Amino acid sequence: MEKYLASLKKVPLFNGINDNELLTMLKCIEPRIVTYKKNEYIALAGEKFNSIGIIAQGEASISKENAAGNRVVMTILKAGDMFGEMLVFSRASTWPANVQAQNSCTVFFIQREKIIGECEKMCSWHRTLIQNMLVIISERALMLNKKLEYLSIKSIRGKLSKFLLEESKKAGNLTFMISMNRNELADFLNVSRPSMSREMCLMRDEGIIDFHLSSIKILNVEALKSFL
Repeated sequence: MEKYLASLKKVPLFNGINDNELLTMLKCIEPRIVTYKKNEYIALAGEKFNSIGIIAQGEASISKENAAGNRVVMTILKAGDMFGEMLVFSRASTWPANVQAQNSCTVFFIQREKIIGECEKMCSWHRTLIQNMLVIISERALMLNKKLEYLSIKSIRGKLSKFLLEESKKAGNLTFMISMNRNELADFLNVSRPSMSREMCLMRDEGIIDFHLSSIKILNVEALKSFL
């Protein structure tokens, strides 16, 4: 487990837990560790799900099919990211979306009983684990509200503008890299890739943005804001 320590330390669930405590804790909660090949499904919509998943190595996508049967990428998970935390403590017993490995991917699965159940060894970190879980669920709820904002934006340019402004704010710079390729971004915004690419080229021609591959530079912030 030591080789995954750097990734696991990024997980919000383990905030406030030092390296030695984390290694001891992992031995106590006994996570199930599974490695997946590229494009293998980690979880399928409709399957029973009673564990939190943590990406220890590699990347994975969470996606659903819309009414037309098209795949819509909801998010891309990287090493240190979690999934299933909103579901695992709910009354729902099935996973509502597909989780698929983007490349070779190692996942730690932690059963919910290991988080909220009583620790027989009375480990000092267990209370911290529960507190961290409450914070995570609260933050995810706020994130879902933000997702609804994307759905309320009708135009492709509006969706792109909101996405680029948020990515710029996270990077703290008008020039930044996006983690998704064009297909993934189009799926995430729930638009067609040709239409999205055409809109991005128009925005570049109008001097609003510039881009090369995954690198984006915002040239006119106020113009982007006007499209929201």
